[in-house]
Amino acid sequence: MSLQDLPKTRWLLPDEDKKAQEAVVREFGVSPIVSKIILNRQTGDAEGIKRYLSPSLYDLHNPFLMQDMKKAVGRMTTALHRKERIVIYGDYDADGVTSVAALFHFIRKIHEAVTFYIPDRISEGYGLNCAAIERFHAEGTGLIITVDCGMANHEEISLARRMGMDVIILDHHEPSSSLPPATAIVNPKRPDCHFPFKDLAAVGIVFNFLIALRGTLRSEGFWSKNKYPNLKDYLDLVALGTIGDIVPLVDENRIFAKFGLELISEGFRTGIAALKTVCGLEGKEIESSKASFALIPRINAAGRIASARYAVELLLSENPKEAKDIALKLEGFNKKRQLMEQAMFSELIETITKTNVQNESLVFSSPDWHPGVIGIVASKLVDRFGKPAILISLKDGLGKGSGRSAADFNLFEGIKRCESHLVAYGGHRYAAGLLIKEDDIPPFSKQLNDIINEYFQGSDFEISTTIDAQCLLTDISHELLTEIRTLAPFGTGNPEPVLCTRDVSILDPYIVGNNHLKMRIGHNGIYRDSIWFSKGQYFPEIKQSILDIVFTPQINTWNGTDAIQLKLKDAAIKKAPSID
Repeated sequence: MSLQDLPKTRWLLPDEDKKAQEAVVREFGVSPIVSKIILNRQTGDAEGIKRYLSPSLYDLHNPFLMQDMKKAVGRMTTALHRKERIVIYGDYDADGVTSVAALFHFIRKIHEAVTFYIPDRISEGYGLNCAAIERFHAEGTGLIITVDCGMANHEEISLARRMGMDVIILDHHEPSSSLPPATAIVNPKRPDCHFPFKDLAAVGIVFNFLIALRGTLRSEGFWSKNKYPNLKDYLDLVALGTIGDIVPLVDENRIFAKFGLELISEGFRTGIAALKTVCGLEGKEIESSKASFALIPRINAAGRIASARYAVELLLSENPKEAKDIALKLEGFNKKRQLMEQAMFSELIETITKTNVQNESLVFSSPDWHPGVIGIVASKLVDRFGKPAILISLKDGLGKGSGRSAADFNLFEGIKRCESHLVAYGGHRYAAGLLIKEDDIPPFSKQLNDIINEYFQGSDFEISTTIDAQCLLTDISHELLTEIRTLAPFGTGNPEPVLCTRDVSILDPYIVGNNHLKMRIGHNGIYRDSIWFSKGQYFPEIKQSILDIVFTPQINTWNGTDAIQLKLKDAAIKKAPSID
């Protein structure tokens, strides 16, 4: 271990606009530090800042601005009037599960002949498949609505049409050069779609569809005495799917997350309340981080290890005992998932260390990997090495792959350029899936690596840490943290604020848990507790050192007591301890 082993992220401190900061302080009554944070996320336009600080459902866009929304709603109302059998076909991740639950819950209240279907991850894979289409036809289905899938299913949708079934697609994945032959394709990423916000999760598109559908049915007098559904009650589902799909928490996504997290905190939905209890979060406020690291992994675990149907049934359940039983099942699936993930990640770290991989992308395959966890482990590799990662689970000469991007590289576009090596693929900028023959993995890996090299013009990926403001330890107070909370929910596109302070001393460092480094940070007589997750290996280097640190301030609650804690992101040694 040497000082060079400390993280080497590039610290980016944006240029300050003093006049703009002073204007924000005056107009919105915030502190100078919070004004800097706001301006790092907004253009400085007063109206934009107001919407940022006070998200409102009134700021949602007109759903009929989405291409084919009118067609989709028209076909849906026809199905309702004709009493057709409807199948909602989804994906097995949190976005797909919540999309299915929200749409099914709404339709079931007004239409008996509706069911949902989520394919098995192992035996069927992602998206529509012909066997399922044939089964739906045999059951007398008239309309299939795909949520969080469908954009890549040209053949399957053509089969459905030949069999006399119409298909509505509600999806957010990148379209290929030609669109599938569906009756309606509602996807803001369509080149011809004029909806102003392009980064909705699938569940956000479903919610917009429900707004449009409810409005149309109301205008037709569908509900007597105006007893129509309150769509605000669906926002807990929309928030979980939106946060779970790691889409940017800006514009509509930010509105969905804010109001949905409030419902989750209240324990509004029976199934989510049961899941909170299993996670040890009963009665607690749920922020985006708790949703991301506690609730959503358990929802995802059902589709990864068993059947996503369990997760949908949990979200639909109105029986507390039933919901508790299902939540305990999800807890068991999640524990199994964690063990598989840890073993796979350790194996890959050992392989990368031994072989000294120098590629710009990390592409690995194995017949021993469960396809339900490869996406999670790919994300962990990206976090560790700062490079795009694609992991492929092999069976009978065919590989199912899941990839995650790094830096600002568009993974979907990169994979698209390698399509000659692929059987199928789909996804978006940050995450993608693929199907590939085992023999094609080496040339695919080489071509992707060349594309990444070309994109960055031969330079290495550079991991950077963007700092919102430089401050002193004296600035980190309960009052500041209360202000910072008004900027939530945090996530992609609106990250937790990151601050920097310099020339701090280290007291009482020690290692806790799974290699986490705890210590006291001091400067000019002011001391704060801190934690640096998974960085216990730096204990010998930082002991008694003088550091510059980058961190997120937070409240740590322990035994009923709230205390300020600094969650370290990075550190640089200014003065190392003397060696006797």
